[in-house]
Amino acid sequence: MKIGIGVQHETDSFLSGEKAAESAIQHGQIDRADLILAFCSGQLDAALFLNGLRSVVGNIPPIIGGSAIGIISNTFLSYTGSPAGIAVIQSDALHCHIAAAGDLDKDEKAAGIALAKQLPYNLKEKLMLIFYDSIKQPATKTSPPVMNASPPLIEGLENTLGRNLPIIGAGLLGDYGFQPTIQFCGSYIGTQSVVGAVLSGDFDYYVKIMHGFTPMDGIYHTITRMDGAVIYDVDNIPIVQMIDERYGDQEWRRQFPVRRLAIGVNMGDKYGDFLESDYINRLIVGVLPDNSGIVLFEPDLQEGMDIQFMTRDSTNRIFESVKNNSLRLMTQIVSDGKKPMFGLYIDCAGRTANYSDTLTEEASEVINVFNQYNTPLLGFYSGVEIAPFIIGKSKGLDWTGVLMVITEK
Repeated sequence: MKIGIGVQHETDSFLSGEKAAESAIQHGQIDRADLILAFCSGQLDAALFLNGLRSVVGNIPPIIGGSAIGIISNTFLSYTGSPAGIAVIQSDALHCHIAAAGDLDKDEKAAGIALAKQLPYNLKEKLMLIFYDSIKQPATKTSPPVMNASPPLIEGLENTLGRNLPIIGAGLLGDYGFQPTIQFCGSYIGTQSVVGAVLSGDFDYYVKIMHGFTPMDGIYHTITRMDGAVIYDVDNIPIVQMIDERYGDQEWRRQFPVRRLAIGVNMGDKYGDFLESDYINRLIVGVLPDNSGIVLFEPDLQEGMDIQFMTRDSTNRIFESVKNNSLRLMTQIVSDGKKPMFGLYIDCAGRTANYSDTLTEEASEVINVFNQYNTPLLGFYSGVEIAPFIIGKSKGLDWTGVLMVITEK
């Protein structure tokens, strides 16, 4: 297996794609491109970027991916300007079957079903990658965006596939303004689409979820009024009022998304010690224009559910989580007698230094570990991160980093 990584900060969209492809092929010593993962900033013209890629790799190799707020690699980390990054994969052991479905904004579950119906069963299939449009309706100056939901999308996929196929992927964002995104769907560019690739063959993969939030006070609250992705009341108290009291002011109401607070659900023992791996955290996209409720990135919480207010840990838990989990994962791979060949890091855009109010980037910890093991790395900043969470089920996650490593024996 050969992997070539190409990254660019070129403002000319065609040249960005062209130079990224040339760099990836050169550094990876690629003779034949079998699969290309590609991500580019919303400030680039995606069609011209794709044309630039195709001018180098030709029209045959499938290209999947899409919009990204920023790019991460062994030598590059940027989420300002016009970053772009690609991974070119050449392998006789890894094979892929690619499909895509549209009309995501009309019915996420139906899109998942339509995608799954195009994917034949393969005895050597290992996992499925998916990338989808996070934005159902863009944000305005006064209103938060409306998001496409991952739970019904994943439900449609899993139920239709009818088998335990781990799903790893992302809901795509192109900028912090929550404007429309694009998806590279194998041979064309889509919007309101989900693209999937079933990877099969003689390889293995490992995956780790990075967290970094802790309960603000450990107190559980019950959702008492909710509609879709909007929470109005908890404990029969307006949730906006409750958050005002925790912040001590109303400044947080002007943030899209809210930077230092999330809603957490403990999927483990509520009376045991805190384990970050038991939590699903939901990003607060913003407050309704009339301040009557908060909008979550995902609409999978329900009335009667117990939640906690979660905050970024001021003791740098996020850095500890990323460093320790990355290192443990690579150590385990080597201990299992496998060779790490390629890492894909899907990182929530809310975890950047600018949004985390930190001096350094948590993704730099992943970069350091991958450079220590001399393994190619491509990462990007996303809206939603998808990974296996419990046996047989994958979940859409917020405020996390999902690290996947493909290995050979």
